Amino acid sequence: MAASSSHPYPRSARVNEILREVISDVIVRLADVDERLGFLTVTGVDTTPDLRNALIFFDSLSDEARAALEERRAQIQSAVNVQTRLKRTPKLAFKADPAVASGEAIEELLRRRQHDDD
Repeated sequence: MAASSSHPYPRSARVNEILREVISDVIVRLADVDERLGFLTVTGVDTTPDLRNALIFFDSLSDEARAALEERRAQIQSAVNVQTRLKRTPKLAFKADPAVASGEAIEELLRRRQHDDD
């Protein structure tokens, strides 16, 4: 009888989390040599079902930081390849996390309302 290996969440979620951890570590190391990458936080990763592409979300993403990520994409993808056991390394794309921007907008509205109520 074969042992069943059940995981608490789907493979894509596990891959997303592994990629988030690896890419976060790589960016921290790259920030030592490229100050444009300082203070970036990876908030999430969304891979396509075939794992060929991965969208990396950041808490904020200035034009300078985006340019640095694009310049260093090959280094980041290489590190993902070395540190993971994926059949293929997904092509990475970088984007500011819309959830963070939405949260900041809601906080601003709440602050305005609190100020108006005072």
